[in-house]
Amino acid sequence: MGLNVHQAALIGVDWGTSSFRAFLMDGDGNVLESKETDQGVLNIEDRNFLGVLEHHINGWLERATLPVIISGMVTSRNGWIETPYVCCPAGVEVLASNLTRHVAPSGLEVHLVSGLTTRNDGVPDVIRGEEVQIAGVVADGIRQGMIILPGTHSKWLTLADGIIKNFATFMTGEIFDAIRTQTILGRLMSDGPASTESFKLGVEQSKRCGAEVLHTLFSVRTLTLFDEMAENQTPDYLSGLLIGAEIQGAIVLLGDPERVWLAGRRSLLERYQRALELLGVECIRTRENIAALGHHAIARATGLVS
Repeated sequence: MGLNVHQAALIGVDWGTSSFRAFLMDGDGNVLESKETDQGVLNIEDRNFLGVLEHHINGWLERATLPVIISGMVTSRNGWIETPYVCCPAGVEVLASNLTRHVAPSGLEVHLVSGLTTRNDGVPDVIRGEEVQIAGVVADGIRQGMIILPGTHSKWLTLADGIIKNFATFMTGEIFDAIRTQTILGRLMSDGPASTESFKLGVEQSKRCGAEVLHTLFSVRTLTLFDEMAENQTPDYLSGLLIGAEIQGAIVLLGDPERVWLAGRRSLLERYQRALELLGVECIRTRENIAALGHHAIARATGLVS
């Protein structure tokens, strides 16, 4: 079935470190078509960001003249066009009023969403892209609470009356990968089927060890040395240990929530949901395509769509 060009109202692009996602939306923010590739910011040859963008969206633009809004690490120092950070607290209206307009040599006009910055314990923290997902969460009717966006660098954000009040970054995914591939702990690990029990043990161990997680990490090796855990179970144990430590650290830093909302990739959400439940924290998953909802909310707030 061909696209009804009269329905299309906006193109949103969520362009992160490892992936590129584009959404064609109607005037209500519904996704009509989408495209996803692994052409993230770190995978663009010769910094040909414009070429990649036009390759994916020109087919849509040939059928209708549409505004284009872009968010994510493509607006960072390592990306295409660096935009300034906006200080928290910030909501949709603040994000909309701080869009950066750019006209490419080809004539393509795009609007780039600025990232956010905050300070915790005297040092700065930043997000790029997650602020749009939170705008989508708010557009979906969630205006209060704590939101988790798991990933290589997991983000925890506090939301009050639809405004992002504060957030914190946890390098859980990257630390897991580094331990798995670059340390002595990883040498006794092997791939295998998922082990729910090993993951649970890791989460429970994180609760017992508290601030001593750097000591407890060595148990990833010793449990295998003493034949108390199979090599193909230790990756899930390590995952549970790190995610459990992240959850408890976030609660210390940002406060103990009554419930949290989970947004992001399904495979990671399942792990975080299990860990949260094991630690006694109620959690609810948001619906998919919240980045597209966020693009639409920001575009509507700034008048790009009516």
